Amino acid sequence: MTVYDTARALPGIEELRDHSRSLAMLDAVLSPVWERRYYSFDAHWSDTEQLASMKDGEGGEYTIVLSPAGAFARVFDHESPLSPYGPLADGATWPGVLDGVPDAFSEYLTEPAFLDEDDVHVTTACLWREPADTAWRTGPVAFPDPDDHPDGHADPDGSGRLLHLLLDRTPEAYATWASDHYGTDVPVEAVRHVLALRPLTPEVVTALNPAATLTDLAEDIAEIGFPPPRP
Repeated sequence: MTVYDTARALPGIEELRDHSRSLAMLDAVLSPVWERRYYSFDAHWSDTEQLASMKDGEGGEYTIVLSPAGAFARVFDHESPLSPYGPLADGATWPGVLDGVPDAFSEYLTEPAFLDEDDVHVTTACLWREPADTAWRTGPVAFPDPDDHPDGHADPDGSGRLLHLLLDRTPEAYATWASDHYGTDVPVEAVRHVLALRPLTPEVVTALNPAATLTDLAEDIAEIGFPPPRP
């Protein structure tokens, strides 16, 4: 799978926004410690921008900026043969990855949060979608010969692996992943409730994490922009 396959499988901007909020809310319930979460969502990244993000704790991550201009997504897989830090890229962002980014998103090419200390854009896959677009777009990437990096040819830019819960948006997919990651049984029906953007209830929170309460989650709900609990 490459970024081209990922672009065809990603949902539209609003569905992606809603699903990203739900992933962040689920992780907030399951993991009270923010630093241990995979998925986050900042509904107030700026006055006009929201940020969906993921960090796997092993050097893999993505960030998706959502704004009136549309959506700009960057993926970084530290094991990818396209990594600026690998033996093939020679300390630079892989050719083509950032080519063709529209002017509407040009500020993200120099966004400090996406650059390293040498001003290299830390990205192995990039996708974007403006409001009028009917599909996600990418740059013209020429992937290395699998023989040059045999461990990375199945998913050479990491987009399939790191964005997998944006590609498979079923409750079962998240429940299976979270049960394995958090080492606990994650009930599908509770996940289904959150993925549908229904306000949290004490029963749903307890089903996901008996140690969590709605009061504990108030700040997370506000930061994520998740529908607040009903009075």
